[in-house]
Amino acid sequence: MAYTGRMGSPAPDNREQEIARHYSHGSLVKTIFDAMKAAGIDPERASADDFSAFDEFHSGGRAATADLAAEMDVAPGMRLLDVGSGIGGPARYFAAHRGCLVTGIDLSGEFCDAAKAISSRTGLGDRTEFRQASAQALPFDDAMFDAAYLLHVGMNIPAKAEVFREVARVLRLGAVFGIFDVMREDGGELIFPLPWASSSEMSFVECAKDYGEYLRAAGFEIEQERSRREFALTAFSKLRAAVEAAGAAGAPPPPGPQILMGPSAPVKVGNLVRMMQGGVLAPVEIVSRKR
Repeated sequence: MAYTGRMGSPAPDNREQEIARHYSHGSLVKTIFDAMKAAGIDPERASADDFSAFDEFHSGGRAATADLAAEMDVAPGMRLLDVGSGIGGPARYFAAHRGCLVTGIDLSGEFCDAAKAISSRTGLGDRTEFRQASAQALPFDDAMFDAAYLLHVGMNIPAKAEVFREVARVLRLGAVFGIFDVMREDGGELIFPLPWASSSEMSFVECAKDYGEYLRAAGFEIEQERSRREFALTAFSKLRAAVEAAGAAGAPPPPGPQILMGPSAPVKVGNLVRMMQGGVLAPVEIVSRKR
């Protein structure tokens, strides 16, 4: 989910430094492994699917990734770019279930290290790679990827137009670009903290119309757009029910992305859910193709 990179001027940007701190954890791999052990899963013998409750850091988790993959024109052997790859959950899904070779970039070194560690333990180290890099200056040759995707990353990117142009540059002609981001549905005021930002200075949420304009300007043609608001609300409702049931039984909470958000996770997710319920925000899926 996290994109914590250099956006705009090459000079240091205090906003980006704040975003990087927002996602910083300090002992991420150990925390995930400890949570897995508490859930009865041996992290040293786990599959990529076993990690999916922890490493799919976006609304709807693994189901949302699978839904987006079903709408993208990908096939085994294709080389994919994961823009803002976080700790690598979607990359491992595309590698394990779609047979793709995936390169993920993220400006969080800690996230990249965690992604590599998990891929290595799940036998996907040869089909996924993760590099600390900026999406606004991708360290790749022109037209070297067959497809790309971006999941819950744009909320931290003010310069989306520039990033989409870079993605277009590294995609071959006819390649698909899938996006699943939280976007504005109306002009209501946002309530912080949120999963991607502690304050408005770190949040760059825009509407689907803006995304469409940036994509078309970068040379993409939009093939599909759909709101996933009800899907996401149902997923959050199920997660909340599971957490409450575990608490009532005196058990540890079930595995979930709250591991990445820390103690403030209930407040962040609660604010997001309230704004989805109020029609201010919604996760939106956009599938486009480079023309």
